[in-house]
Amino acid sequence: MYNPGHPELFENLYEAKDKFGNCQNSTKKKVFLTLLHCSLSFNLKFEQGRLAYHTFVTIKINSMNRLVQGYLVLVTGALLLIVFSSYSNLESGKTSEENIAKANTLSQVIESVRFDKDFDFAGEKLPMENFDTRERLETEILRNAYYHSSTLLNLKKTARFFPVIEPILKKNGVPDDFKYLAIAESNLSNPTSPAGAKGYWQFMRNTGLEYGLEINSEVDERMHIEKATEAACRLIKKYKEQQGSWTMAAAAYNMGSNGLNKEREAQKTDYYYDMNLNEETGKYIFRIMAFKEIMSSPQKYGFYLEEGDYYAPLDDYVIVETDTAIENLGDFASKYGTSYRMIKVFNPWLLTNKLVNKAGKKYEIKVPRTKF
Repeated sequence: MYNPGHPELFENLYEAKDKFGNCQNSTKKKVFLTLLHCSLSFNLKFEQGRLAYHTFVTIKINSMNRLVQGYLVLVTGALLLIVFSSYSNLESGKTSEENIAKANTLSQVIESVRFDKDFDFAGEKLPMENFDTRERLETEILRNAYYHSSTLLNLKKTARFFPVIEPILKKNGVPDDFKYLAIAESNLSNPTSPAGAKGYWQFMRNTGLEYGLEINSEVDERMHIEKATEAACRLIKKYKEQQGSWTMAAAAYNMGSNGLNKEREAQKTDYYYDMNLNEETGKYIFRIMAFKEIMSSPQKYGFYLEEGDYYAPLDDYVIVETDTAIENLGDFASKYGTSYRMIKVFNPWLLTNKLVNKAGKKYEIKVPRTKF
């Protein structure tokens, strides 16, 4: 083998060869041999040119040439090590969780779900020994874990709404897990469904009226977080009494008790995980469980939020009681040192810019203490 007298190159090349030569990856070996050939060719041609040049220059210039050549040889070997190290790191596919946590980017590592624990909804265990249950749960966890914007916004909103919902559930004897049902229904907002369901708990108009919510052209208490949660608790407890389990009560919340009863009769079972229901209800419990799992361990699924990232609770307000008409909410807001916008944010159940209140009913309106 030709050796122009520069062992530094070969030391670096052999170090790379020792590091990567034992691997079974044929692509790596081809890359290594190609780089080795190029490096040797480069060194040979450079040496030949240097020897020719030597006949025309002084000893001083020749010494400088040796210094430059030595530098280039060392750089060549170092570059080879960098190339192979980078190639090895990429091939390993391992990314540090610590680096992800610190990176100021939208980094992600695409992984499957690891079912290394038991799962339960409202204290009722999921049959994780059943492959069908595992796959249905995994489907909903993956859908929501990688639905980044929606899940991130829901995580942010939990700090605002869960402190309101949780004590109402507890007071009414409804399991805490039902707070995730509110996310499944509305994403903790006040949408209106194509069927006409509305608010945080997605009450249909007639159901809302049946459970004590005021709904008219000026007021819609389906969008009153406290009153709607109280009504939802009463409905959930009714479904629990009818269906026998919290899981089936949640399923009835989605499709109605009558429809669920028909399926129970037709399929000869009252066990949710053995039932073949419509697409929405069939994945409903698994979707709720996905929210519970992700929001209980957000970093496990790639969501890194600091305390200041969550939306602040809307709890800094005073209650203004009124049993008379409010002709203009803008004037009302100015009177109490806030804005029309803030009155609407704190009281989304007020639908228009006024409150006629012909019946003289007493209303409690939240007025923020802080001026925004």
